[in-house]
Amino acid sequence: MARFPRSAVPRLLYTFFSSKTRRFYPSPTAALLLGNFEVRQFSAGNVARAKDAKEPWWKESMERLRNIGISAHIDSGKTTLTERILYYTGRIHEIHEVRGKDGVGAKMDSMDLEREKGITIQSAATYCTWKDYQINIIDTPGHVDFTIEVERALRVLDGAILVLCSVGGVQSQSITVDRQMRRYEVPRLAFINKLDRMGADPWKVLNQARSKLRHHSAAVQVPIGLEENFQGLIDLVQLKAYYFHGSSGEKVVAEEIPADMDAIVAEERRELIEMVSEVDDKLAEAFLNDEPISSVDLEEAVRRATIARKFVPVFMGSAFKNKGVQPLLDGVLSYLPCPIEVSNYALDQTKNEVKVMLPGTPDGPLVALAFKLEEGRFGQLTYLRVYEGVIRKGDFIVNINTGKKIKVPRLVRMHSDEMEDIQEAHAGQIVAVFGVDCASGDTFTNGSVKYTMTSMSVPEPVMSLAVQPVSKDSGGQFSKALNRFQREDPTFHVGLDAESGQTIISGMGELHLDIYVERIRREYKVDATVGKPRVNFRETITQRAEFDYLHKKQSGGQGQYGRVCGYVEPIPPGSPIKIEFENMIVGQAVPSNFIPAIEKGFKEAANSGSLIGHPVENIRIVLTDGASHAVDSSELAFKLAAIYAFRQCYSAARPVILEPIMLVELKVPTEFQGTVAGDINKRKGVIVGNDQDGDDSIITVNVSETCFLLKGSA
Repeated sequence: MARFPRSAVPRLLYTFFSSKTRRFYPSPTAALLLGNFEVRQFSAGNVARAKDAKEPWWKESMERLRNIGISAHIDSGKTTLTERILYYTGRIHEIHEVRGKDGVGAKMDSMDLEREKGITIQSAATYCTWKDYQINIIDTPGHVDFTIEVERALRVLDGAILVLCSVGGVQSQSITVDRQMRRYEVPRLAFINKLDRMGADPWKVLNQARSKLRHHSAAVQVPIGLEENFQGLIDLVQLKAYYFHGSSGEKVVAEEIPADMDAIVAEERRELIEMVSEVDDKLAEAFLNDEPISSVDLEEAVRRATIARKFVPVFMGSAFKNKGVQPLLDGVLSYLPCPIEVSNYALDQTKNEVKVMLPGTPDGPLVALAFKLEEGRFGQLTYLRVYEGVIRKGDFIVNINTGKKIKVPRLVRMHSDEMEDIQEAHAGQIVAVFGVDCASGDTFTNGSVKYTMTSMSVPEPVMSLAVQPVSKDSGGQFSKALNRFQREDPTFHVGLDAESGQTIISGMGELHLDIYVERIRREYKVDATVGKPRVNFRETITQRAEFDYLHKKQSGGQGQYGRVCGYVEPIPPGSPIKIEFENMIVGQAVPSNFIPAIEKGFKEAANSGSLIGHPVENIRIVLTDGASHAVDSSELAFKLAAIYAFRQCYSAARPVILEPIMLVELKVPTEFQGTVAGDINKRKGVIVGNDQDGDDSIITVNVSETCFLLKGSA
């Protein structure tokens, strides 16, 4: 095979260039073009070693890749932690606080609303380099209303950091996030944050994680002091004390363990070894034989147990005070898996959706999942996790869900709201593409296989609001905004109520819907009014009532004449027919060709009862007699006679209002069961069942929709 001169091969063929090792990591295209000798020269040992050891070209670069997410309860310090990680890895050169006084705000909170409210609304992706390892990070919201952002981030990540507040401990959303991590089988580290705060107690939080989250966990660090005396950390694996100096804690100084802490360090290290030994056979053997356990042995055992999801190492620190972030980054490299250490499965559409395990290597056919959509400045921005193969700018890819073949016009890596154009990305990487029309959850391949990735769990909306634009002229922009938000967010639903004519938006909570209404105003310049959805009441009657009505009108020329006699009576509740009409006229008092018009008149009148104007149900209308005129009778005359006859007898039938009853299933932690049951009783709900599912109680209840819409969701 002919070799190309070095100058003939553009750098664009390379996957990435490491500024620390000063070497390129080549793509498969480069490896083919350059031949063995040139590849050895260019990659400075990477491909040469792989060739000598008979290892694939991509092995080292894959082992030096981590995809992590940072998740927690609201206000636990996720975004602050991400800001410090970006600063220490050199991605940003200045630290800005969440809702900072300087008006800049954290890098990962790129939306104006996020900076104003001081919360994360959308998950944001970025990447950085730490000790020659490339780390892709997704910072997720902590508020339960934006739980879909956490779902789709965890669906595509290989590892996660669960941040816990040293004062608040394990909170409600901590439990939800941990459940999501279990669902997607994500190995995780725990980081107990805010050790500088008054009332900080990391050991209490560790015990809560064991009891509430059922974590098999132990501390891998011990804090040196707490609250205002928090000075540094002791690493129980390496047996070193770390202090953080400099204006932003950028200088990490390793020292010997303070003499007064030898006892607690020995005790906590022994507990760490015992906990890991319970789930790792190799360490257990050394521990039971009383063999000395080195730092390397312990680190390898913690890594094996963490990747197997049998153990959760607990780190500590204070992101706000710039302490403990660098050791946490070291922990990400040491204990969380690289893409080829995680099992990912696809469904083969050619073999009746048989589960296929993906090797996760760049050598295979392309398999990528679109997990998040955003409307960017240049059109739809689609976030992709590449599970196998290589995706290149200009390639044709196939959307397996729709069967469409699409060209990749632009490929970028995201740094919050900033983009960096790249030429290609291989398995394990998280990138974004422009100009690809698809839905969230679609799978892309190069066309050689028909695989689809398993979908993520999308919770049902729990709250609804009626919304309409103030100005009728802005209806087009209003519809455009709602359609875009529906595409971006699977938990945001839009519907039209056929009875009330209201546009109903549904979401995960009040804040969720408020944010979207505010975004409609800011991004589309459309003012919208918001209110409670109209409750779809019904009316019915409780007793029989007679009617006898003559409709007679003469105004020159042909008049209107029609008489109807009969009665209305209630039908038992639960009947499949809501309105029943029966003709019991004997003879030709009313010609048969007018009967359909009479039935139509009664049913039209029943669409709006006289109590509150809602439809009437569970009613039987019986026609027993009537009269007609040879000239003046017509279908219109009998239809109007029926409408007025219904209104005449309706009040005599003692009408009542029916309100909708919903069968609701509530899943709550057992400790809150009593509080929730009390709230249901206040809302006049009737509890019909109570089951246990692990640590949760499932309460089944019949409750009036009126109580929920007027008082808010439980």
